[in-house]
Amino acid sequence: MPAREADVLLSDGTTVHLRPIQPRDADALVVMHSKFSERTRYLRFFSPYPRIPPRDLERFVNVDHHDREALVVSAGAGLIAVGRYERLGEDAPEAEVAFVVADEYQGRGIGSVLLEHLAAAAREVGIERFVAEVLPANATMLNVFADAGYEVDRRYADGVVHLVFPVAPTERSLAVQWDREHQTESRSVARLMRPASIAVYGASRSGRGVGAALLRHVLASGFPGPVHVVRLADGAGAGVVPGGIAGRVDEMGEVAEAGVAPDGIGGRVDEMGEVAEAGVAPDGVGGRADEMRGLAETVDLAVVVVPPGAIGDVVGDAAKAGVHGLMVVTELDPAARDELVRQARAAGMRVIGPGSLGLADLSVPLNATLVPRLPRRGRVALFCQSGQLGLQLLAEADRRGLGVSGFASMGRRADVSGNDLLQFWADDPETDVIAMYLETFGNPRKFSRIARTVGRRKPIVMIAGETGLVGSTLDASAMEALRAHSGVIEVGTVSELFDVAAILDGQPLPTGDRVGVVSNAFPLAALASARVRMAGLKVGRVSSVGPAAGPRELAAAVRTTLDSEDADVVVVTVAPPLPTGAMTAETTPFGPFAAELAKAAEGADKPVVTTFLPGEGSVEEAVRALAHVVRRAAWLREPSGRLPTPRPPSAGTSLEKILDHYLVPRKASKRAGNADLAVTTAAELGFPVALKMVKHPHRIDLGAVRLNLSGEALVRKAYADFEELFGPEPEVVVQGMAPPGVACVVLALDDPAFGPVVGFGLGGPVTELVGDRAWRAAPLTDTDAAALVRAPKAAPLLEGMDLAALEKLLVQIGQLMDREPHVRRLELNPVLVHQTGLTVLHADGLLDEPGRRPDTGPRHL
Repeated sequence: MPAREADVLLSDGTTVHLRPIQPRDADALVVMHSKFSERTRYLRFFSPYPRIPPRDLERFVNVDHHDREALVVSAGAGLIAVGRYERLGEDAPEAEVAFVVADEYQGRGIGSVLLEHLAAAAREVGIERFVAEVLPANATMLNVFADAGYEVDRRYADGVVHLVFPVAPTERSLAVQWDREHQTESRSVARLMRPASIAVYGASRSGRGVGAALLRHVLASGFPGPVHVVRLADGAGAGVVPGGIAGRVDEMGEVAEAGVAPDGIGGRVDEMGEVAEAGVAPDGVGGRADEMRGLAETVDLAVVVVPPGAIGDVVGDAAKAGVHGLMVVTELDPAARDELVRQARAAGMRVIGPGSLGLADLSVPLNATLVPRLPRRGRVALFCQSGQLGLQLLAEADRRGLGVSGFASMGRRADVSGNDLLQFWADDPETDVIAMYLETFGNPRKFSRIARTVGRRKPIVMIAGETGLVGSTLDASAMEALRAHSGVIEVGTVSELFDVAAILDGQPLPTGDRVGVVSNAFPLAALASARVRMAGLKVGRVSSVGPAAGPRELAAAVRTTLDSEDADVVVVTVAPPLPTGAMTAETTPFGPFAAELAKAAEGADKPVVTTFLPGEGSVEEAVRALAHVVRRAAWLREPSGRLPTPRPPSAGTSLEKILDHYLVPRKASKRAGNADLAVTTAAELGFPVALKMVKHPHRIDLGAVRLNLSGEALVRKAYADFEELFGPEPEVVVQGMAPPGVACVVLALDDPAFGPVVGFGLGGPVTELVGDRAWRAAPLTDTDAAALVRAPKAAPLLEGMDLAALEKLLVQIGQLMDREPHVRRLELNPVLVHQTGLTVLHADGLLDEPGRRPDTGPRHL
């Protein structure tokens, strides 16, 4: 999109388009103005102003997009709002701002969105403050300014309220903006996940094919609202196989073998192409579904299973009916996906897919998926991109008996994404745990920000596909640690995903990391203890009751361990009773053990995990899952900390100016290209000095750094040594000596797979070789910085040093990376931390063209 152009969500979850005004908008502006009520015109123009005079119209639509800017908002083909600012004098730091919204769209958050985008545009051109004049009767507009989070100076004179406020973002304005983003995205998804009415495009009359299958599943689920079957042409949508679902399409274009068996996993289906007992008549309609040639009434969700060539007709029909959102099962190529989203958003609609497996919400109830049977209703929400893995997740939840609140398969995520679902499930009273499979991160920076908030309220358990790390400069362990400190539990397998979700679903969180071990076999107790230590946890009370113990004896040991002060969590591992014949998982008499252990754990204030041998799980898997839960509990016990007061972005184009703007202290230095200049520079800076090679400014091990040069002769000798090692007339840095301290490294980068991050470690080739560096997401709170300083294994070497100064530096670097999108990489190496204060001896970085990050600036989709 061109600069300052965006799709945005209103407070009711519908979409509109915002862009700079153009001269071609003159007629549309006149039409919009003609529809304003007399009150709206009076409140905006302080007079009746029944029509726009030609001279005013010419000025309104012709702006320079610098000193004068105007942004229009469109819904469909017409304009519904316009906002503008005008600078008050040449190069003045102030501009007057005003906007007007069509009557039928007032009260839906358009004024707030316009103010955010106008403020961002003004900041780009050096405008620091907005002024506005508002009639006292215009309470709505006064509230827009008052509620935006800016520090507003307000006074009343001459019958008008005069407002002045800086447009630089503040901590409060950002909080207001993110809260509004959360509310709009949550409401938008709520109407898709919990629709009051549904339309299905593409269900064949024969009852065969994916569209008919989806329709049957909707009706069989007991969906309480009206269901409409829409056929725009005979045979449309007769058999579209969604991406990732294997199938054979017959000559009629219908799916004869969709690859979805009644168990929801995979296999051959019957001749009708679906489950015969689904309870829907063979014509694919039946039940409460009615058939129509075009959608005649508004619905919340339209399920679309038509051939790619028919998508445009479906979008047009749905738009005319005022549909809120589309769930598109059909696969589309990239160009068609972009066009689908463009058309849908222009009509105020959201899009799930294309290539979606479907969505389900068991509280409605609704099953709009290709899986005939859903798991039982529960408290775990499932999100998935991949169609086939979505089938596996639902089947595994059903097999384990894990209750599910909802399921969403996003397919290609052309519009609605995992971030949107996080916003919805964060407030959902039906959901306690969010489990996600993400192949890629379309907006990793936003995911991290949202997760840091949502993760403190509800656990997020995630599997990231291999492509989720594409382009990352961080290794997998660093990425896992970053996500853990952003509120996300990252796991490696589907089994581990459900192990962790099952513990978090209904069990209390541990208050510490001591693991009590109970078993009826000493070797299993020893194995569990070893795995506990390997997971970085502490072994607490260990009870081995022996192989002859019965269910009640084992349960008694569990109760004793739960009551012990030497156990925060309990792992129970049960071997089968002494065998009298061959034992299998199916024949082992574990029933009595399971029943007694369930009674023992009931009502406990500590989590209990039980494994049976042989069985589906293992001691190793149980401990690994518990370790995730223990680390989450520890993260929740940490104070969330405070972010620094937002600093306006730097106007500097050099790294030095940017570092100065963020108050990063550095030791003065100058470059020299020969021995004479090095001596002169050293005298200017004052002896003693250090001499460093420009190409290797911190490599003492290579002989590229010479310290404590107290006179001219020593400087010349050091320069001569450099010539011998690195060639004639090397370029060097001359720098005054800093007090003794511990050398550290601060590294910050804009990681493609995560967003801006800050890393910290101690200096020296050994610590760099072993990768002893910790990471946190930018921006850093004071708590983040304190934890980051103490995270490396070599951190004890900093004892007695000024850690407060180091923490302050890390917070400043975190803010720099958050606010300066053109800083791609920054390295401070070394940073000498003294007993009092610190000294940055060298700074290097990579600057790029400042593109708009997807999670900075005003709200947009």
